[in-house]
Amino acid sequence: MSAFFDSISPNTEGSHTIAPLSDYAVIAASGDDALAFLHGQLTQDVTGLSPDAARLAGYCTAKGRLLATMVMWLAQATPGGEAQPTDPRLYALVRRDLSEALVKRLSMFVLRAKAKLTLTPLHVAGVWTMAGNEASLEAAAGGALPTSPWQRAELPTGTWIAAPSVTGPRWWWIATDEQLQQAAALASLCRLGDADAWQAGDLAAGLPWVCAATQDLFIPQTLNLDLIEGVNFTKGCYPGQEVVARSHYRGTVKRRTAYGQLDSSTQAPAPGTDIYDAQHPDEPRGRIVNAARGGALFEIALAALDGGDLRVGAADGAKLSVAPLPYDLADGGHKR
Repeated sequence: MSAFFDSISPNTEGSHTIAPLSDYAVIAASGDDALAFLHGQLTQDVTGLSPDAARLAGYCTAKGRLLATMVMWLAQATPGGEAQPTDPRLYALVRRDLSEALVKRLSMFVLRAKAKLTLTPLHVAGVWTMAGNEASLEAAAGGALPTSPWQRAELPTGTWIAAPSVTGPRWWWIATDEQLQQAAALASLCRLGDADAWQAGDLAAGLPWVCAATQDLFIPQTLNLDLIEGVNFTKGCYPGQEVVARSHYRGTVKRRTAYGQLDSSTQAPAPGTDIYDAQHPDEPRGRIVNAARGGALFEIALAALDGGDLRVGAADGAKLSVAPLPYDLADGGHKR
């Protein structure tokens, strides 16, 4: 962890919180063909990405199974000169435990394209605050923060991306060592939070993350990527595209990711942990996608969501109470 985070007091009063997210890493793609190459690999429209936005994307096997989910955004152009082959063209935020394998796998398919993928030393943090209190945070960050989910701003303190939220404003903050050294105003203004609290915000917002334990298990629709704009159905081919498109256009998605609440004393179950119905204990009904204190995202058949007595790990395990997501699993429409 950077010394910057050590300088933040966990007891500072105020409405702004920063949590280092050491379980996440940032991949950089450089080279003249980097964007075109990734456009042909990911579920998202890479070449059509707006300079002031970020997007959710997935990377699939040929059978349409997700090997990673990621938040991606265009690299800021180097001022005053032409782009060099080593300059990053795009960044992607991924779970750290699969980052090295992801870089290695993608690099296998580069072939003659002018593209190179590398892990960066960038630091990742989550920042959140109470609605209406952004002004002081913006002053410390060095400029106006993005207000709508998936908007992005490049500020003197680093890259700020507005994250989906059902409570107050949240941002992913990505910074270099130098930017952290110049962010003393943020350190003095904010209190130190923990990654589990940030993850709880992701869960409530219905934002799933594939990690090493859940690679090659889910198609994008099973993790609701089509409901949260993580799949572009008009962009053309990518690995697994036929499987993903077939499920979409034929309406054959029978399993989805739901949100459930756990007793606060229950230890967060590991990704991949089986979910049972106590009324039908013979076999698992689903599995945990991600979990944190008090909640979990879990994959399950839609038919099993109504009226079941869902339990974690065993038929007599901790009770998992289904709670609403900010979007509709039944028809794919977002609730407003």
